[in-house]
Amino acid sequence: MRGSVSTVSRELRIAIAGCGAIARAVHIPILASMAGVRITALADTDSVTLESAGRTVPAAERHSGYQSLLAAETIDAIVIASSPGTHAAAAVAAFEKGLSVYLEKPLASSVADGDSIISAWRRAGTVGMIGFNYRFNPLYVRLKRELESERIGQIVAVRSVFSTASRPLPEWKKTRAAGGGVLLDLGSHHVDLIRFLLGQEVKQSIAHLRSIGSEHDTATLELTTTGGISVQSFFSLGAVDEDRIEIYGDKGKLVVDRMASLDVEHFPSSAGRADRVLRLGRRMLGLRNAGYIFAKLRSPMNEPSFRSSLDHFVAAIRGDTDASPGLDDGYASLAAIVTAEAARPASDPMSHLDLTIPAGISRAGYLSR
Repeated sequence: MRGSVSTVSRELRIAIAGCGAIARAVHIPILASMAGVRITALADTDSVTLESAGRTVPAAERHSGYQSLLAAETIDAIVIASSPGTHAAAAVAAFEKGLSVYLEKPLASSVADGDSIISAWRRAGTVGMIGFNYRFNPLYVRLKRELESERIGQIVAVRSVFSTASRPLPEWKKTRAAGGGVLLDLGSHHVDLIRFLLGQEVKQSIAHLRSIGSEHDTATLELTTTGGISVQSFFSLGAVDEDRIEIYGDKGKLVVDRMASLDVEHFPSSAGRADRVLRLGRRMLGLRNAGYIFAKLRSPMNEPSFRSSLDHFVAAIRGDTDASPGLDDGYASLAAIVTAEAARPASDPMSHLDLTIPAGISRAGYLSR
């Protein structure tokens, strides 16, 4: 894989394109703290934002856009954390320069843009990772292990909620055309987690959208996987802070609330009083999860998976591990969301569009994985 050989024995030079809140809180401080990694360039169209980001890494070059940043010869890889509407142009240009790319989710705001990114990535042959960092959260890693052990038997259904309290939004998040809306912002994470946890693809999807404070800021999503499992999800940018996944089996239920859980909670199908008391005691003590608690408290935004995801990106560039989740995983999530948005109301017998052959959606790079 190009991009992994020349950087093994020397410092890895990384640029950040898009220095908004997430980059300043997460990408920049984490990468700046890594041994053998140096942030050599920053880019943002807003001069005030760029100045703020530059205070953390004062030696980094500053650019008013990704175009001049990519013209520099001082980078091996790039983190693209700009608005989704700019992802395609920036990612394609980066791949054409032979760089490795960490692209924040969602992959893009349209399937056409997603196709162009996947094609450029395949041509470049460099590392391409999507920012689905929650795959690295210890709770979800543990949840996947529990599911693989068949502790709750055959999976029957999944229910999830991912919402945030109402907060001021950047302008691009307020309109779907610019890459905003709750499905791309929050829903893309859960679509990916469903694929990751269940090991199945999304076959059918339908969304019910509402615009309360901004365009498409509230949604319900109904998915069916290739294994026939039904998934019902609620997403909102104006409700409460909650990120919860419940997986129902014929022998019990597993639950993770990323914002509140200390461990995966197991609910047997017929739990007695003793079992409930024991579970409550474990939740209160949380002794065996002290390491996770400590990592959570000292992590940016109290989320340890951010560092794990960026560690994985750096390791993949150095050839120490495979790059996963890849950009094809970003494409799969985007395709499910776009299809859901286009689906008709549930009362229409043709409402469920089949993702195995989605009309108007090229599966180019995704199907060649």
